[in-house]
Amino acid sequence: MQSNKRNRFSRFAGRVLVALLAAVALSSCERIFEDLDPCLHGVSLRFVYDYNMEYANAFPNQVDCLTLYIYDENDDYVDTKIVTGTELQDENYRMKLDLPDGKYHFVAYGGIACEKSSFTVNTSTKRTELKTRLNADCLSLPERKLLHDMFWGELTMETAESYNEGTVKMMKNTNGIRIVLQQVAGGIVNAEDFDFEITDDNTLFDYDNDLLPVTDVTYTPWVKGQARTGASVIVPGVAPEPIEVAYAELSVPRLMARNSPRLVVKRHADKATVIDIPLNKYLLLMQSDRYDMGDQEYLDRESRWTLFFFLKNNDGNDSWLNTCIVVNDWVVRINDVEL
Repeated sequence: MQSNKRNRFSRFAGRVLVALLAAVALSSCERIFEDLDPCLHGVSLRFVYDYNMEYANAFPNQVDCLTLYIYDENDDYVDTKIVTGTELQDENYRMKLDLPDGKYHFVAYGGIACEKSSFTVNTSTKRTELKTRLNADCLSLPERKLLHDMFWGELTMETAESYNEGTVKMMKNTNGIRIVLQQVAGGIVNAEDFDFEITDDNTLFDYDNDLLPVTDVTYTPWVKGQARTGASVIVPGVAPEPIEVAYAELSVPRLMARNSPRLVVKRHADKATVIDIPLNKYLLLMQSDRYDMGDQEYLDRESRWTLFFFLKNNDGNDSWLNTCIVVNDWVVRINDVEL
């Protein structure tokens, strides 16, 4: 009889011990004991740049430095993390952050912490006071006119034990615009005979990546040159005329559909205007109907542009033949486009 009681007591004590051990295990992430390590708590962030026309993640190939600003749920500054190593080139890269329990706002910039950065962020104790500005020397110094690519993204999420996983979606804030000039009748176009410029008001970004109005600035080429096409214009009874085009490439920040940037090309000798067009309208001409997106999304997703203009020489004066233009390999008619 007493033996049965002892057995029942032993089984009961065993169950109590198991329950106590389970309770200790469950609470070990919330309470710290001298002989137990605290459980990991925070977030694990992945960074993706697929907001492009390929809809493919280009973050490992295009982002060479990363800056992350951390704010709490009241938009108060918490911390900054900077990564400049080769780990960013790894598709499996994750940024793990140990954070107290709570909701956080994460604001990410690519290309800001790099040595050749073209933009500066004025850090603030409040998230809504963040501002990003194009460095002034990028408008004047020849070696700075090629803007270092800049990316932006944000995410709001809560922490969790063993890290809550989240993805920061990035977008590119820089554009490369290549201008090509060719004579309709063939021959050589010398790039040094022309001055190229783009005017726009797009040098100051708000905390949410929207552009803030400041003033129009002028962007000029970071490179100009000549290129042979390998073709010739053939006219009966006339010697073949080889084609050599002139090109210039300009680098500009984010293009906004609501803005009115202009592309102007002038003859260098007398400053006579050869081309003066509303840039956005021409870039948007190549937007395909196969994509269901608005104008702003298209301008944000595309970042490499080529505009091909045909010139007609009248009595030695070059003028733009305003019948068609080639934009990113698309031939578009421009007769009905408002200048």
